[in-house]
Amino acid sequence: MTDIAETRVRQPDSSEGQPPFAVVGVGAIAIVAAIALLASAGRYGFFGDELYFISAGRRLAVSYADQGPLLPAIARLMDLIAPGSLVAQRIPAMLVTVAAVLISAQIAREFGGARNAQLLTAAAYATSPFLLVQGTQLATNTVDTALWVLISWLLIRWVRTRHDSLLLSASLATALDMQVKWLIPFFWIAVAIGVAIYGPRDLFRRPALWLGAVLVFCVTVPSLIWQSAHDWPQLRLGAVVAEEQATVGGRYTWLPLALASAGLLGGVLLIYGIVTLFRWEPLRQYRFLALLPILLAVAFIATDGRAYYAAGCYAALFAAGAVRWTEKTGRLRTTITSTMIVISVVLAAFTMPWQPESKIEPATGAADAGLSIGVYGKFGWPELAAATSAAYRSLPEADRANVVVITDSYWQASALDVLGTDLPAVYSPSRGFGYFGTPPDTATTVLWVGNDESEVRPLFGSITPIGRADARLGFPGSTRDVTIWRCDQPRAPWSEVWPGLMKL
Repeated sequence: MTDIAETRVRQPDSSEGQPPFAVVGVGAIAIVAAIALLASAGRYGFFGDELYFISAGRRLAVSYADQGPLLPAIARLMDLIAPGSLVAQRIPAMLVTVAAVLISAQIAREFGGARNAQLLTAAAYATSPFLLVQGTQLATNTVDTALWVLISWLLIRWVRTRHDSLLLSASLATALDMQVKWLIPFFWIAVAIGVAIYGPRDLFRRPALWLGAVLVFCVTVPSLIWQSAHDWPQLRLGAVVAEEQATVGGRYTWLPLALASAGLLGGVLLIYGIVTLFRWEPLRQYRFLALLPILLAVAFIATDGRAYYAAGCYAALFAAGAVRWTEKTGRLRTTITSTMIVISVVLAAFTMPWQPESKIEPATGAADAGLSIGVYGKFGWPELAAATSAAYRSLPEADRANVVVITDSYWQASALDVLGTDLPAVYSPSRGFGYFGTPPDTATTVLWVGNDESEVRPLFGSITPIGRADARLGFPGSTRDVTIWRCDQPRAPWSEVWPGLMKL
């Protein structure tokens, strides 16, 4: 028999309006989140990937070695609107993050949650150390996560209403997400497994679902053609990510980091939401969602993916947990909820990039820098550009005619491409930058920016250090303790050696 608590869950009528208090309350949370993001938008400097997006946007293509074309297109648009503006580059990230806060509350409403459930869900999203903080910079995961939240809401709403237009809308969002990165197929595969086990199996019989799949494929075809012509670098990138994850513990730290990224309130609701979806009868028709985080965790741990890859499914789990939690009231429950919210707000504020630069300690090593890459990856780029420019100007006038710059990493190349105002052409065999072009065979002198002398020396007859870039808070090897070499007498034409130098 259904208990009294269960009968209090309402399924919203599509024609009814939102309770005014819920609208105002969720809106207030979104506004506070927006203010927090805006206050941090101009902090520190460009993140390495943000510079890369700008560089890629200046070379618009249907696909790139490590991502789809959407982020470079956004970066290019913002750079045209406000050239060189750090804040302008980050406005899209802020907008999609605030939108995700609002949509997360709508998911709680779809589950039948009243105003308290919606407020709690929005609060959990807005105080997550990852979900909120990622909105402080333009990044693939920022847009990808927000699109996952949107797709989740559309799918959940379809389960309640069976309006097939929602499936077509979800397919459009999926097609857009495929232009960001190729993680959303994991979401749909996990959903399909959950639906096959728990239902609603009539999802598979909806023509709109399969029409939407065809639409996604057609929109993705140009990227697929580009990837095929270049030996599928975006798929090969998985092995590179696995190597990078090894510096922060690899698959052994995936689950703790994934839970920590949800925050205190979010982490509690995340776990409670999974249990609720598995066991609570009023949400039985959404039980397939309970398998979603489990299957995603298995997939991303097995492939050594990043801990935030599954963060896009958190909003639905927050909402499920919040609906069940707020079904019962009482002084103790209110005290626990209020305490978690206060602590979560404090923790979220602590993780925002508001700390003065003078108070930040330099990274102690690669692992430390990797765990705090969002901080150290924003420092040292102007210093790197200035040091490289100084090295270039130190060359005799007669030697500058056939000079190019080559960097170890795509971050360095992007920084010099965007911030270096008086430099010759910049190249790098690293990541997607290696596909932007090959140095001309006429380039007989190279300014090589990087520390791996053993890799550079065999390529030239002569190699001499002529400069150094160093930033106290820089990322080791990228903007901290970096050598600039003058390299002469290439041993082979660049058109021959470049393919072998390229690395993801």
